[in-house]
Amino acid sequence: MTRITDAWVTDPDTQKVCAALTGGGAQALFVGGCVRNALLGVDVADIDIATDARPERVVELAEKAGIKAVPTGIDHGTVTLVSGGVPHEVTTFRRDVETDGRRARIAYSGRVEEDAARRDFTMNALYARPDGTVLDPLGGLPDLWARRVRFIGHAEDRIREDYLRSLRYFRFHAFYGDDEAGFDPDALSAIAANLDGLSRLSRERVGAELLKLLGAADPAPSVAAMRAAGVLPQILPGADDGALAPLVALEAQAGAVADPVRRLAALGGAETVSTLRLSRAQLRRVENMREAAAGTAGAPELGYRLGADGGLDAVLLRYALLEQPWNPDMTAELRQGAQARFPVRARDLLPRFSGPALGDKLAELEARWIASGFALDRSELLAETG
Repeated sequence: MTRITDAWVTDPDTQKVCAALTGGGAQALFVGGCVRNALLGVDVADIDIATDARPERVVELAEKAGIKAVPTGIDHGTVTLVSGGVPHEVTTFRRDVETDGRRARIAYSGRVEEDAARRDFTMNALYARPDGTVLDPLGGLPDLWARRVRFIGHAEDRIREDYLRSLRYFRFHAFYGDDEAGFDPDALSAIAANLDGLSRLSRERVGAELLKLLGAADPAPSVAAMRAAGVLPQILPGADDGALAPLVALEAQAGAVADPVRRLAALGGAETVSTLRLSRAQLRRVENMREAAAGTAGAPELGYRLGADGGLDAVLLRYALLEQPWNPDMTAELRQGAQARFPVRARDLLPRFSGPALGDKLAELEARWIASGFALDRSELLAETG
């Protein structure tokens, strides 16, 4: 018997939610990511509970137990119960009645097997009783232990229910799959056969899903598989993932945190990624990184102009695009530049220079100062003005 013993399972506030449901004659089963992650030893961020009680009954039982009920998705069967400040998303068992590739019309169900059958991957169709005992209605445990991301039932059926699942497949493989074992051939075949459905997804959903994928420890194998299956050119025309694996390796060598936007910049410039409808700040970062990486400024100047973090983005991306090994000296040089302060101000050049001539002279002195390794001081620079 497989059982979860994590602290969140036995937490009194979580057990209070379970007791409120079971005390009213309803089922209360932990489900999805919290069960999957607990079994894999991965941090659990959200607690989802499945029940056979209808939403209005969930609210009734919660209020009776003194638990705050928030109808966050009541039209889809979800009520958030806040116990001890911790949100628990409680969703009624459901089955799909009709799907159009983006959203489903559902009906409530009283059977956990029907609820499991409408999910995407077998490793996400795992449940656990309030005491932590794991229920596996669709045989997902062997896939979980093997780190095998596999669609429930027929892969094409699951994809046609929601075409975003093609992208989610690669994301889940990046986070939970075994790269050595490879990708499920049935999944790849079904994804490749349904590429047209990706055009029905909003650019916002595609962009959000891609950024989640790029936040994995090493998304490069999944992105390469996306390219091979035809998904990458479909969602990001003109993208080139050749620099992604080198970038991931360089990040590790530099001790840099995984940054989805930096990794997105490795796939293409602002014109390429603009189709994803990212935020203005994200698009600006991609544009700035690509421009700085393609320039000739050294690490000290990049640190000075972009700050330590922005400079690191540019240097990492440059090295990845050029497939160069990491230079440990870059970190110190970026920090040196970020801490440097140009000692000359416009007022120092007045009234000798004004208008465009003033700007030109400031730029000239700044270039000399940077070339000196930030060594020239104010008096030395002003002395050069004659």
